[in-house]
Amino acid sequence: MIGLISATAAGAAARDRLAAAWPDRARVYDGPVGEAVRAAFAECGQLVCFLATGAAVRLVAPLLGDKASDPGVVCVDEGGRFAVSLVGGHAGGANELAREVAELLGAEPVVTTATDSVGLSGLDTVGLPVEGDVAAVSRALLDGEAVALAAEVPWPLPPLPLAPRGRYTVRLTDRAVEPAGQEVILRPPSLVVGVGASRGAPVQEVLDLVGAALREAGLSARSVGALATVDAKADEAGIVEAAERLGVPLVTYSAAELAAVEVPNPSGAPLAAVGTPSVAEAAALAGGGELLVPKRKSERADGSPAMATCAVVRRPVRGRLAVVGLGPGARDLLTPRAKAELRRASVLVGLDQYVDQIRDLLRPGTRILESGLGAEEERARTAVAEARRGQAVALIGSGDAGVYAMASPALAEASDDIDVVGVPGVTAALAAGALLGAPLGHDHVSISLSDLHTPWEVIERRVRAAAEADLVVTFYNPRSRGRDWQLPKALAILAGHREPTTPVGVVRNASRPDESSRLTTLAGLDPATVDMMTVVTVGNTATREIAGRMVTPRGYRWQDTRQEDAQ
Repeated sequence: MIGLISATAAGAAARDRLAAAWPDRARVYDGPVGEAVRAAFAECGQLVCFLATGAAVRLVAPLLGDKASDPGVVCVDEGGRFAVSLVGGHAGGANELAREVAELLGAEPVVTTATDSVGLSGLDTVGLPVEGDVAAVSRALLDGEAVALAAEVPWPLPPLPLAPRGRYTVRLTDRAVEPAGQEVILRPPSLVVGVGASRGAPVQEVLDLVGAALREAGLSARSVGALATVDAKADEAGIVEAAERLGVPLVTYSAAELAAVEVPNPSGAPLAAVGTPSVAEAAALAGGGELLVPKRKSERADGSPAMATCAVVRRPVRGRLAVVGLGPGARDLLTPRAKAELRRASVLVGLDQYVDQIRDLLRPGTRILESGLGAEEERARTAVAEARRGQAVALIGSGDAGVYAMASPALAEASDDIDVVGVPGVTAALAAGALLGAPLGHDHVSISLSDLHTPWEVIERRVRAAAEADLVVTFYNPRSRGRDWQLPKALAILAGHREPTTPVGVVRNASRPDESSRLTTLAGLDPATVDMMTVVTVGNTATREIAGRMVTPRGYRWQDTRQEDAQ
């Protein structure tokens, strides 16, 4: 919950805007400001105070205890110009909250945390449990000292400027080890604990069994990513509560799924009870991985039969591939989601000229793998291979990455052993359409005229189909030095179904500094004025030029009525 506190009418107005935007996340604290701050500090995970920073500091300072547990505090001035991350920038989430508040209020976020100020990923913000000397190792990263990465378990991390060796170390491990001096340990959720239990098994018996299994194997409980069991035990109270206390999800599988998993220690008891010869081992191994702790039973002080079993598996790492559309070129048409993915990726793969467009958005430590025109398949293979090695990868393309760009070759290369995220972008057709007016207002199609990967016979058949269906057509890759006949041929096909006066929009470098657009007709277009940086949009039989804009009507009835009235 986010506590909202204000002292004046101006602050209250901005406060109420946040309360309206966050109906389920925020609570307004009225009354004397000091009492409101104390109450919100005790009851909420974060605070937004519409106060002068000095007043906020004096009110919050006596309440501070431990930065690991104190709520994050954001201070907003009475004019709503600045949202200042005051306390708990990382642990309390105040840095991100300040950015969110600023976006909602049209303010400027003020974040002074050292790592955030220079665009460096904070070691305590990578999303993994962290132990050790975070301050010293972070300072070493900020000072440009060599900090080594010791990855005992591969896991996709955000970009960090880490080296093969150095005085300071970031260790990625699921083993139960204590951090050494000048070392930070990150705990990936790499362990899956399979659990079986008799009906009514006490939660403490389940927890004691899991704890003992991890402890004796030298594994950290902070790296447990999930408990797993058979779906017949999905509502078994002891297992459900054990997952809740460990703070991990409970994953369940059908008996048939578990029966198909090869295990070292099958048994007749679970086969008779739930229909599979193994629950603990099979559930732990269902997602693949290495069996670290074979099935073991709980021990009861009174010597009665065990009511719980468990097994521990180190699951295979799943790298992450984000296929990111950069839009047509203008920075303000690059989506916030695309920016977030670029800053999250530890490896960036892309065409060199596209990398140059967004190089300034990348965090320190991002590894860049760039190549020139014609290496699309190589880039796709490289991106997938890096993801399979457990990296967080961003593969970039212009416009929308799924439209004549990198998504299709990458996904054709990828299997289900990596996580894939698609990030949509503004396509060239959309950017060109916005400049021309509304040419895509009804059904339309995009066709690439490049026959490098598609035979011309196939392209021609598609153009004829679009012409016969009376679709607005946007031509990509219309003409190059070596391909100068395809566009005239395509236009001639359309001319067999449309009037010579059909509007045609020609847009070059849409949204870029040297963009240009013009409106002509099917008969008036000179193909020699078109190149590979141009998008050509040919209207259908309903498309009109209205006030210098290209418009394709939707066929609304009220428009027909208005036209009849005008006559």
